[in-house]
Amino acid sequence: MAEIFTTLGTWNWLILGFILMALELLAPGIFLFWLGLAALLVGLLSFAINPSWQTQLLMFAVLAVAAVPAWRHFARSEGSRSQSNPFLNKRTEALIGREFTLEKPIVDGTGTVRIDDTIWRVAGPDAPAGSRVKVVQADGASLTVAAA
Repeated sequence: MAEIFTTLGTWNWLILGFILMALELLAPGIFLFWLGLAALLVGLLSFAINPSWQTQLLMFAVLAVAAVPAWRHFARSEGSRSQSNPFLNKRTEALIGREFTLEKPIVDGTGTVRIDDTIWRVAGPDAPAGSRVKVVQADGASLTVAAA
């Protein structure tokens, strides 16, 4: 068993790193990627400083453990980029405050309005077709409007 550790070399770490990254492609979950990256870094560092097998294992452990907070920081910064478009996947909320022309009149509190290529059901005070209305509230696929 000790021979396995003493023969750990630069190439073994590089091969292990590539194997772990390949396994990540087969079973994605981000976890094996970071272990593979830690193994690759140990392999590259082993080229430069030629450490003992104990040091190599210690470097792998430290880099693998350090990869978790690094990944969380990276994921958090990626998540903040999605905040640049707050209406992504919230189409109805993006319509609030916009004005449209009624396609069908609002009778007994319901009517329709055409927004781009879609006809939306609207609720609000009775108004004839062709009237301008402003969206004041969005609830699912129904919009509440008021006279513009």
